[in-house]
Amino acid sequence: MFSFTSKDYYKILEVDYDATDENIRLSYRKLALKWHPDKHKGDSAVTAKFQEINEAYNVLIDPDKRFEYDLTGIYEIDKYTLREYLARFKGMILTCNGLGISHTSTWTEQLTDRNEFAEEG
Repeated sequence: MFSFTSKDYYKILEVDYDATDENIRLSYRKLALKWHPDKHKGDSAVTAKFQEINEAYNVLIDPDKRFEYDLTGIYEIDKYTLREYLARFKGMILTCNGLGISHTSTWTEQLTDRNEFAEEG
């Protein structure tokens, strides 16, 4: 089991919570170039930011660590507006299609039948 800090790694890497490995890699490269300590000689804040970016990348790019983080990590939900929340969490909001349930599944048919029965009675 991994021990994670109270950091939102997705926010650090500026990716959505359902980001692909490729999106994570691209964002990491962009941020690593921007915050590389060699570009900002002697600035300890930049070095700390660079280390934070590396830490986030190392967790999110490893499937096992990412899964564990997704179960136990910190999502700074309270720091988002509704629009930002919906944009960032779109892949985590459960819908019928998100669960792989077609609109004509057995569950949907059973719910529809029950609703029709309740309306008739």
